[in-house]
Amino acid sequence: AKSFYDRLVGWDIEPRQAGEMDYRKIRVGDGEHVGGVMRLTDEMLLHGARPVWLGYVAVDDVDDTVNRIEAQGGKTHLPGFDIPGVGRIAMVTDPQDNPFYVMKPTPPKGDEDKKSTAFSTSAIGHVNWNELATADPLAARQFYGGTFGWTSDQFMPMGELGEYRFFAHHGTTIGAVSGCVEGTPAGWRYYVRVPSISNAVDAVKTGGGTISMGPHEVPDGDHIIIGNDPQGAEFALVGKP
Repeated sequence: AKSFYDRLVGWDIEPRQAGEMDYRKIRVGDGEHVGGVMRLTDEMLLHGARPVWLGYVAVDDVDDTVNRIEAQGGKTHLPGFDIPGVGRIAMVTDPQDNPFYVMKPTPPKGDEDKKSTAFSTSAIGHVNWNELATADPLAARQFYGGTFGWTSDQFMPMGELGEYRFFAHHGTTIGAVSGCVEGTPAGWRYYVRVPSISNAVDAVKTGGGTISMGPHEVPDGDHIIIGNDPQGAEFALVGKP
């Protein structure tokens, strides 16, 4: 994973952290940590786990949020637990069984007011867009709005897919929700910004990955690609052509 994504995105997936879990932080060129890589154990694989990217939603109280998610029809797959130096997290699914994490991050010592920059609307190497494909977009809008306060008032017509509804939080557009394209799996997709999509296409091919869609131009002039890394995990990239 390090060999593929460091070359593709410009990340530096760091060495394993201390502890029982094989967990490694992802550092970008600006020095910020934007995510992590966790090794799938034999036990995880035996129970159906597969390589996948999963997003984190920051919350003030993980356990209280999990209770509210369950009350709205979601499920808990991993109850709240602590990762030293990272934060408290829980793995959940929404009522349509789309998985994600909720997290209360642990800020760096001496910089307790520091905010996460894992999501950015424009920074290279950061997630710029969060996109949910689901069989029931209306139910998804109600769930995420009720759980996290996201609004979805603005939309773009998408023909057979219905409406492409934009999720916003505190005035910032963070992503969107839409129906599923036939043959495309439901779930969250996270678009990471790269400097050049054409260079990214070359890096995917030379790194042993595959491209399933794109390059495709989106309304703001950026281009996107969707593909799978050599271990099968789907990824999405956005950038200039």
